[in-house]
Amino acid sequence: MRIRATVAAVTGALALSAFAVPAAQADETPAAGALAAKASPFGAVKPMDENVGDTKITSVSVNGGKDVVVGTSAKKTFTIAVTATDPSGIQDGYAFLWHGTDLDSENGVDGAIVPDADSGTCTTVNATTATCKVTVVADPNENIYGNILAGTWKVYAAAQGVDADYVIKDAYKTAKVQRFSKLTVNASPEPVKKGKTITVTGALTRANWDTLKYAGYTSQGVQLQFKKKGSSTYTTVKTVTSGTGGALKTTVKASVDGYFRYSFAGTSTTPAVNAAGDLVDVQ
Repeated sequence: MRIRATVAAVTGALALSAFAVPAAQADETPAAGALAAKASPFGAVKPMDENVGDTKITSVSVNGGKDVVVGTSAKKTFTIAVTATDPSGIQDGYAFLWHGTDLDSENGVDGAIVPDADSGTCTTVNATTATCKVTVVADPNENIYGNILAGTWKVYAAAQGVDADYVIKDAYKTAKVQRFSKLTVNASPEPVKKGKTITVTGALTRANWDTLKYAGYTSQGVQLQFKKKGSSTYTTVKTVTSGTGGALKTTVKASVDGYFRYSFAGTSTTPAVNAAGDLVDVQ
């Protein structure tokens, strides 16, 4: 049911008039007038890259340049900022994230994260340039409906000049939407005599958007790292592969007091994560 609800929401969102293009001006060419006369570039007519006049998008930033990481319950609110230029100045900017293969295809989109507002909040940089921001929400109970959505999303961006020129890009750039990860560690026994064996266990888990629970991330290389007490730097001891349920287990010889932790570098669908260090007292 969550999938059906999300697909319906996506369809509705893409049908909204989210970026209003002014009516055709008298001195526009027929082709330009036809483009501007659409109900909206985001309306019932299939969206496509368009550029009327000399408006240009110079940059787009999603979540301040950081990956969007979503867990199993909490909503993730972030901004998309569109910076654009036009000789007349910038009046509006708009953006959203979409997941799929082809925004121009009826069945090419299987997810979207869209703002509630119909336009961006613009801050003037100079007479010709402005940065317009929209706020969007990734919600595991709504638009993040399944693991199929983890990974690369495309960014739809648009900007409009004061003189009614505008530019639209179906996929100006890409952004990562990832499954929140967790990592634990436990080194024992504590304390331990020098030269004796220390067993270091832990688990690598990540959000499962299909079940809204956390599950083990198996067959992943995870580094066991050690930091001598009093030091600020961890060094890698060995790499351990996560097993059933994301379980991690290995042994090392006790040498000096210090902290053990597991460190995961991340994948395209799952962010990097470090376990909190576990202090071992060597006697």
